[in-house]
Amino acid sequence: MKKIQQLFVLVTGICLFVNCNYIQAQSAKIDYEKARQYITESEKQWAEAVASGDSTAVQRILADDFIGVDTKGFQYNKAHEVHNTPEGPKYFKSNHLNTIKIRFYDDMAVAQGDEIWVRYSGQPLTGRFVWTDTWLLRNDKWQIVAAEDLIAPVK
Repeated sequence: MKKIQQLFVLVTGICLFVNCNYIQAQSAKIDYEKARQYITESEKQWAEAVASGDSTAVQRILADDFIGVDTKGFQYNKAHEVHNTPEGPKYFKSNHLNTIKIRFYDDMAVAQGDEIWVRYSGQPLTGRFVWTDTWLLRNDKWQIVAAEDLIAPVK
């Protein structure tokens, strides 16, 4: 019995060692500058989709298990966002990425930024979305797994 326990501990230790080295090797292969460019461009496309109604970028960048929190505190998923994106042009004249900051944590990234929008009607006509998006690298593809949005006054 004692030999079986020792063998189990040895095998577990080897598995942990191999797994840790695999994770380190994976993160060493990530081109963070390329990822930064991709995430920035994707965030810009998602912002512009609010006014253009083009859900192509939204379909590509949101993970299938994505969960977001909208400006009123309600949760939504990828299917909801893809379905509702074409409705945006009814309400928004424009929406453009203003600033973005991206921090990487191995195969995860946190993007925080804001967008300036103009609506056709309602008060205020001009405003700003402030948001935090959590990106994850899966199967060699960066996608957003979580998002939270706020409405803030224009600076």
